[in-house]
Amino acid sequence: MFKKILVANRGEIAMRIIRGCRELNIATAAIYSEADSTGIYVKKADEAYLVGPGPVKGFLDKQQIVDLALRIGADAIHPGYGFLSENAEFAELCQESGITFIGPSPSAINAMGSKIKARDLAKKIGIPVVPGTEGGVTDMKEALAFAKDAGYPVMIKASSGGGGRGLRVVRTDAELRDNMEVASREALAAFGDGAVFIEKYVERPHHIEFQILADKHGNTIHLGERDCSIQRRHQKLIEIAPSLILTPQLRAEMGAAAIQIAQAVSYDNAGTVEFLLDQDGRYYFMEMNPRIQVEHTVTEQITAIDIVRNQISIAAGKPLAIRQSDVTLQGHSIQCRINAEDPRNNFLPCTGTITAYLSPGGIGVRIDGAVYKDYTIPPYYDALLAKLTVRGRTWEETVSRMRRSLEEYVLRGVKTTIPFMKAIMQEEDFRAGRFDTSYLDTHPDLYNYDDEEQPGDLVLAISAAIAAYEGL
Repeated sequence: MFKKILVANRGEIAMRIIRGCRELNIATAAIYSEADSTGIYVKKADEAYLVGPGPVKGFLDKQQIVDLALRIGADAIHPGYGFLSENAEFAELCQESGITFIGPSPSAINAMGSKIKARDLAKKIGIPVVPGTEGGVTDMKEALAFAKDAGYPVMIKASSGGGGRGLRVVRTDAELRDNMEVASREALAAFGDGAVFIEKYVERPHHIEFQILADKHGNTIHLGERDCSIQRRHQKLIEIAPSLILTPQLRAEMGAAAIQIAQAVSYDNAGTVEFLLDQDGRYYFMEMNPRIQVEHTVTEQITAIDIVRNQISIAAGKPLAIRQSDVTLQGHSIQCRINAEDPRNNFLPCTGTITAYLSPGGIGVRIDGAVYKDYTIPPYYDALLAKLTVRGRTWEETVSRMRRSLEEYVLRGVKTTIPFMKAIMQEEDFRAGRFDTSYLDTHPDLYNYDDEEQPGDLVLAISAAIAAYEGL
């Protein structure tokens, strides 16, 4: 097993990895920027090192991170998600430097990192895909011809990356013309690759993904599925496990397809195979994410399988200790992403100082977070502050537990998604399990929630602002 792991990430996922390492008696080293020096993960790691320049470049500097790992005697690097987690060049640099990259091989990342290549592979092995262009599209005539053939709406998608960036749904020729170049520029800025392709847009599907674990000895299993349909701007907000609409037969069929895709590229470590499930129960392969997912917590809650510990064990060369027959899905789980965002202002990211913080607790309640009272949220990173995950025996119990936990959650000083999540937990269709990717668009009343501000919040916010000004 490894002696020291460098965690090449920040925030709550860095905390998650540090906790897993601590349970395995592995020393940890964190990296941080000056803007993030007060992060709790910096304090919890055994060692912490400043990287730069600026708030982001240090987290993306492949050579600097590998050189640091060599200097401090780390024998492995865990990239978490985002940043360098899906960068095949980084994985290869680690390999060449004698450091273990805790993730799949560079070849697997290359195969799955491009949505175009991944779609081609799925078609080759007989997994259904949404009709789309064969390869990247740069010619407007080709784009218009495909849209005419497939019929609107269609979706322009970045070949690399995810998170809703470089993605546009268009319903007319005019919209297609207006959005092709915009999507390409956005993809280039986010992923360094401006290639886009076009596929038929499936109306009101469920977004279903299967968690994969695969070792270096040819063993591949899935840990069931997650329903990630509740999204804004194609970015996930709430995830549940298992899906409320999959039959055992469909679960087995989609799970087998996910394993088949992973095995086709000799995949090892943790990964997620994502599908769209249409209103008629037909599924289509979308992409594979070759890394840990933000929403892995709901799978851990219903399987009692620690995905991060398995990542580390697999990277160390150990065979999976779990067979497919050992995987059972017990109860239900929901994860709410607690983001520093204003849902009523198009989910605008918010920054500021947390003036009050009290997390919920009780049976079946889990918090993955990296914030605390007096923590100042930097404006340079993702808006995710914490993940609230609950588990229950039944769907009804799980929804009620999440509602109660959100009511207990005190996080003031900035606007967050907490009151919006509370509104969802009380909404009739959600409680009945009637939702798909159109849920937020078709339920505008959800935005009529009451703000959670208390009389003293304004005073605290003003005091924090004065203190920050005086410290300049």
